[in-house]
Amino acid sequence: MDSDTQPYTQIDARPLLAITQGDPAGVGPEIIIKTLQSPAIFARCRPLVIGDARILTRAAAWLGLPPPIYEIVETPAEGCYAPGAITLIEQNNADPDVIAPGVLSAAAGDAAVESVSLACDLALAGDVDAIVTTPLNKEAMRLAGHPYAGHTELLAERTGAERVSMLLVSDVLRVVHVSTHVPLAEAIRRVTPARVEEVINLAENACNALGIAHPRIAVAGLNPHAGESGLFGSEDATQIRPAIVRARARGLNVSDPLPPDTVFLRAMRGEFDIVVAMYHDQGHIPMKLLAFENGVNVSIGLPIIRTSVDHGTAFDIAGTGRANEASLVAAIEVAVKMVHAQRQPSA
Repeated sequence: MDSDTQPYTQIDARPLLAITQGDPAGVGPEIIIKTLQSPAIFARCRPLVIGDARILTRAAAWLGLPPPIYEIVETPAEGCYAPGAITLIEQNNADPDVIAPGVLSAAAGDAAVESVSLACDLALAGDVDAIVTTPLNKEAMRLAGHPYAGHTELLAERTGAERVSMLLVSDVLRVVHVSTHVPLAEAIRRVTPARVEEVINLAENACNALGIAHPRIAVAGLNPHAGESGLFGSEDATQIRPAIVRARARGLNVSDPLPPDTVFLRAMRGEFDIVVAMYHDQGHIPMKLLAFENGVNVSIGLPIIRTSVDHGTAFDIAGTGRANEASLVAAIEVAVKMVHAQRQPSA
């Protein structure tokens, strides 16, 4: 959290965030319990958890904490959102006797999808300001008959959004992707002028949503050295540069295609506000290296605000109490910033 941020004096001014439990066999419940121990969280927002009290109580025991006090509500408007209690929409859909920590199950996958779907619907209706998600497990979702590649795809379908991309945010770097969960050969095919221009626009919108006006956008090349004038491939000139030219014609501050091996360092040092990466690993590797504990995943292009932890269900440590809540705390902070930026009157 920003050290210079002061708590709100009026409870209604705090953004109302729906926090989803994630896969109940993973670390989501543990990091929620850890995060909501902090009164500072309640000073910044009104956290509404969507999940199963039995799973959260089990997680508290793993952390050596007493059973939480719950404020069970049917609608977000009913909650008090005060430190010392967890305001919860009780789903009662994740029986701890059936869902073991660290074990794949259809029951866990189904419960996770239900919590995200409800949070999405609340955001679409304007009943919450944003949603903050903890990890899903793709295989568990598939076992339950939900064949989504992740949160982004689930939310895009449920909201009807057609142009969505993954934004990674940390204190030192911001990255948005032309493609994510596809094979590398397919990722290369997706580097087209239309898609690159679309993601440059999303980069602009993402920075605006974070309160950054007129951002400096860096575009990573696809090939080594961004093609080196055609010596190492033509895509940088034929597929990426035309998109940059069109974006510049609309007044956006966009770089030439830059060598991927240095562009992230330049952004980290403050030369750029955001980097457009061409594929999943190109953007994720520097982000994971620089901000593994406190990175945040944001779905850009949805009609709602959605932030998430930037890690998985961590089945290997689920149930041990060792999960680190730093990424969830950061995801809440980014959601709060985005809500405030959205509330600002247009210039």
